[in-house]
Amino acid sequence: MDLELFRQLLDFDSTSGREREVALWLSNTLQAPSRELMEVGDGTLNLLLSWGRPEVVFCTHMDTVPPYIPPSFRADEVLGRGSCDAKGQILAMYTACKRLESAGHSGFALLLLAGEETGSLGAKAFSKTGFRAPFLVVGEPTENKMVSASKGTASFDVEFTGKAFHSGYPQFGVSAVDLFNDFYNKLKAVDWGEDPELGNTTWNVGLLLSDNPQNVLSPKLSCRIYFRTTFASAGKVGPVMEELARSTQARLTARGGDAPARYVTLEGIPSAPVAFGSDAPHLSGFGHKMIVGPGTIRVAHREDEHILIRDLEDAVDIYTRIFLRLAKS
Repeated sequence: MDLELFRQLLDFDSTSGREREVALWLSNTLQAPSRELMEVGDGTLNLLLSWGRPEVVFCTHMDTVPPYIPPSFRADEVLGRGSCDAKGQILAMYTACKRLESAGHSGFALLLLAGEETGSLGAKAFSKTGFRAPFLVVGEPTENKMVSASKGTASFDVEFTGKAFHSGYPQFGVSAVDLFNDFYNKLKAVDWGEDPELGNTTWNVGLLLSDNPQNVLSPKLSCRIYFRTTFASAGKVGPVMEELARSTQARLTARGGDAPARYVTLEGIPSAPVAFGSDAPHLSGFGHKMIVGPGTIRVAHREDEHILIRDLEDAVDIYTRIFLRLAKS
């Protein structure tokens, strides 16, 4: 395990939108018979490293969430932004590729994508290239378990329009905050049902903005509501949000998302469902998709993000085993 390579990779601040520099560095640093840099369209780059004609494509992302946290190394773990999500996956997948190369194998590739954390922009751009391969292995922090199924997503912008008025006389105005609270409480009361495979549907309010003075009723409030959907709820979210918007006179804009999905698992490797998303739903052209990687989602995106070195080493073994299993199929 080349921890010095890992240190150099983690030294880059590749917060979403700033991946171009690290993509160029990876293209110059990682060794493969073939490499191709591809423009995403927003100034970032995707990178494809190939060993022969790829039958199995290992894939993960270069971008990280903010804020950047520089790396630090301990005896048994590595800390810093991206260590777990997903630069640890880059290291493990590249190490597996070099191990396979040393053993005389070919027919695999390493695909490194931009923009996973902000809408899978790199994955969507790559899918337009027409690239095809039988197998895709996506690296995410899954505790080295293969993902059996993952939740989908659905995102909505919601705007509430009130009537500004002096806060001493609220009876003459309409607070957009009150309208939001009405919407929020109705949404919170919705029973989405429990999916036997993926569990409960969850949602979160983000980008909440109501920039009014403290002594004036809010004339406008906007927010984004982001769902993690299940097989049971995916078809219900849109109609429910539309009805709630009508009943509270809110303006609703659907931003899209992806459906919950099942993925390929292999006998002998532990598996489990997950509640987080990945680039996998946005990557077309692959016959069979798998998701597995070192690290745990429980520390991804946190200030104490870290990964155990032994988990990285185990992931190299798992990726190698997956290729050898699939190469025989």
